[in-house]
Amino acid sequence: MTYVVTDNCIRCKYMDCVEVCPVDCFYEGENMLVIHPDECIDCGVCEPECPAEAIKPDTEPGLEKWLEINAKYAAVWPNITVKREPPADAKEMDGVPNKYEQYFSPNPGQGD
Repeated sequence: MTYVVTDNCIRCKYMDCVEVCPVDCFYEGENMLVIHPDECIDCGVCEPECPAEAIKPDTEPGLEKWLEINAKYAAVWPNITVKREPPADAKEMDGVPNKYEQYFSPNPGQGD
């Protein structure tokens, strides 16, 4: 089992999760974070820290797509271990449907 970052992180990109991760398995894209599934130790401390409730255990049904996305981009995006401010419109973007189709960017973020 691993945890995965899902759709609602896109353009919310709160970073509370990266501060509590004991193994630094978060990677930063331009407008979302992902978890490296081979580095995650399944401790679960990140899940309750996410204000957008975008982090889920991969045992929940229907998350296969997100497991693939997390694995793919964790391999190419920079590692992030330090919390920074979320985007200015994060609260407005929280809960917007179909964010992946409308707003996802494959570009890397700045990382640490």
